[in-house]
Amino acid sequence: MKIGVISDTHLRDPHSEFKKLIEFHFRDVEKILHAGDFIDRSIADYLSSRKELIAVCGNMDPPTVLVVFPRKRVIHLDGFRIGLIHGGGPPFAIEPRIREEFDEVDAIVYGHTHTPANHQVKNILFFNPGSLTRPASDGGTLGVLQIGEEIKGEIIKI
Repeated sequence: MKIGVISDTHLRDPHSEFKKLIEFHFRDVEKILHAGDFIDRSIADYLSSRKELIAVCGNMDPPTVLVVFPRKRVIHLDGFRIGLIHGGGPPFAIEPRIREEFDEVDAIVYGHTHTPANHQVKNILFFNPGSLTRPASDGGTLGVLQIGEEIKGEIIKI
C-alpha cells in the first residue's frame, strides 16, 4: 500500500501549483495523510476530492478545521498501527513529546517543525514529511509511506 503524506501546507486555497504537485506526486497513492496546519478547510476539501484523506488538525488551524479533524489519532493500515499527530511546542526534542501521546504504535507521522524526518527509534518509524510550502526558498518537501511487510518512508524534495 502506498500512502501520500503531507503537513504544514499553510495555504488559504489550493492554488494551481499546489494541485499540480499533489496530482503528480500522489497520483498512485491509495490514501493521503495530512499532519495538520491546513490553515483553510479548502485544502482538506481539495485533498479529499483526490483520494481518501486521513488527517489531524494543527496549532494554526481555524475552527472550521478543528471541528472536522481530531488533534491526534491512531489508524490501522495493513496490520500496522500508525499514530498521526501535528505536534506542538518548540521543534527541538519534539519526538520524545509526541511519543508519549501514543501507546503501542509501529509508526508516528507528525508535522509542526517543517523539517523532514524519516528514521527508526526503538522499532518505531518517526516520519515527518516537512512542509511543501515552507520554507518557500528551497521548494519544500512531502512524503510517501510504503506499507508491506514493514513500513518504509520516503521524503520527496520539490
